[in-house]
Amino acid sequence: MQQYEDLFYNPSSFHDLGSEAKKILENCRSRIANLLNASSQEIVFTSGGTESNNLAVKGIAFANKSKGNHIITTKIDHDSILNTCKYLEKNGFKVTYLDVDKEGLIDIEKLKSAITKDTILISVIYANNEIGTIQNIAEIGKIAQENNIIFHTDACQAYSLDLDVKKLNVSLLTLNSSKMHGPKGAGLLYIKKGTKIEPLIHGGEQEFNLRSGTENLQAIIGFAKAFELSQENKEQTIKILTNLRDKLIKNILQILDVKLNGHQTLRLPNNVNVSIKGTESETLILHLNDFGIYVSSGSACSSNKIGISHVIKALKVPEEYARGTLRFTLSKYNTEEEIDHVSKMLNKIVNNLKPKLIEVQK
Repeated sequence: MQQYEDLFYNPSSFHDLGSEAKKILENCRSRIANLLNASSQEIVFTSGGTESNNLAVKGIAFANKSKGNHIITTKIDHDSILNTCKYLEKNGFKVTYLDVDKEGLIDIEKLKSAITKDTILISVIYANNEIGTIQNIAEIGKIAQENNIIFHTDACQAYSLDLDVKKLNVSLLTLNSSKMHGPKGAGLLYIKKGTKIEPLIHGGEQEFNLRSGTENLQAIIGFAKAFELSQENKEQTIKILTNLRDKLIKNILQILDVKLNGHQTLRLPNNVNVSIKGTESETLILHLNDFGIYVSSGSACSSNKIGISHVIKALKVPEEYARGTLRFTLSKYNTEEEIDHVSKMLNKIVNNLKPKLIEVQK
């Protein structure tokens, strides 16, 4: 990004400097498309995951309403999917919200049963942003194809997983730059060629007439590079993260009355989500903050709203545990020493808090 800090020209401009900016923009698009096994014309740049998810769900719904008005998603999808679906319900669409089991997986047979002649879109999150559970996207995509239904997946958290859009059988796929150490303010929506979709933002003709507005070129440059770096030595990075994750889980579960949320093995290598009985998320977060440990209680997009998240509710976690839910998100830059420090401090905090909580309850 620093190499291009003086490149403030509009890629849509006709002059030479605009053409230079356009060339760099298309180079980024091509590199990203290559990583997804897609064509450049199938990549639409946006401001991030939330915009991409809105474009996917609303865009498909409004473009295909003559075919049907039914959408299928899950109870643990991101708020940018669920709130968009609620908006569409106010505008004549019907939505089925699939249940998940106690580990966060949907029932494939229930998905099949939910399909009707009016179903135009299935949207299922690839890897859950709170509990890290990974869905079988390729299988869901195959079911959608067999029923001639458009299939979208929110893959913002899944950059460490297989992102080959052809293998995944997806029509649309959302990615976010900031989840892979890239700059905030950049994301994309992969749209399979031939997919009928309406734009959200009208204006110019940018992004193949699907996302008007001057592109955030510096952020896109950073996005492309971050994506490439995230795919280099990916297997080694996954191994490192998985070891750190499993060590943290093992250490935390040694604390009394702790429950691990999400699937034991079908989970992101950098995700740890636990619920500690008899505690409050807000109190735990503030105490950890005092030790320089920064965590959330649920989605980072709404972490200022302390309470039991819709994902934890969908797992049917008992309330006495659910109120003390913490999400730890690891990075390849974390160390085993940091894992030990986090475990030690969390244990200390819980042991100090519990006697006070018992006294208050009396």
